[in-house]
Amino acid sequence: MNAKKIAVYVLVVFVLYLIITDPARAADYVQIGFEGISDAAKAIGDFMTWVAHGGE
Repeated sequence: MNAKKIAVYVLVVFVLYLIITDPARAADYVQIGFEGISDAAKAIGDFMTWVAHGGE
């Protein structure tokens, strides 16, 4: 097995452990992740709008 497969396996096991042992905390982590993705997408959209307007 290469290191990438091992890392993915460990990550999956950790996520499953987290969900099983503390579902409320797992839901909080998912919410935080989606908020981060949403904020990043908004920032990229704002940047593209700024570029489209000539950087003004």
